Amino acid sequence: MIFVCVGSRDYQFDRLLKKIDELVASGEIQDKVIAQIGQSEYEPQHYEWHRFVDRDCFKKYQNEADIIISHAGTGALIGALKLEKQVIAVPRLAKFGEALDDHQTQISRVLAEEGYLREVLDMKNLGEAVRLAYADPIVKKYDRPSNIVEIIDMFLSK
Repeated sequence: MIFVCVGSRDYQFDRLLKKIDELVASGEIQDKVIAQIGQSEYEPQHYEWHRFVDRDCFKKYQNEADIIISHAGTGALIGALKLEKQVIAVPRLAKFGEALDDHQTQISRVLAEEGYLREVLDMKNLGEAVRLAYADPIVKKYDRPSNIVEIIDMFLSK
């Protein structure tokens, strides 16, 4: 199963949802796809989708998935990597009205360069990334400890 996560911010991610719909319709993706589409306007025609799911359902979909295709939010990516899933990061881009800036490209680039996930910046490469996730899975495990509490403590102490 492929789980698609676009986050819950006030921005659409129609570009990703449309491309996955095309890949399912053409048979390039044959696995079951379930998506959390958030504020996106596009409603997929060829796979199951939910605008939002509660935390338990989200975790269930993550655990059941072989591949997680996600926007490049830090929490979404790290959570998927810690579950040892095949992760394809598709950063939201400002030029498509998907975010205010392109900060997600920095997150996905670092994690891709370190060999933890596949990054897709151009939708024409998404089908190949999915094919590779099945044919040549990434085996590097993300086992870095979270230091978010330390970062918050440092911020509050200033």
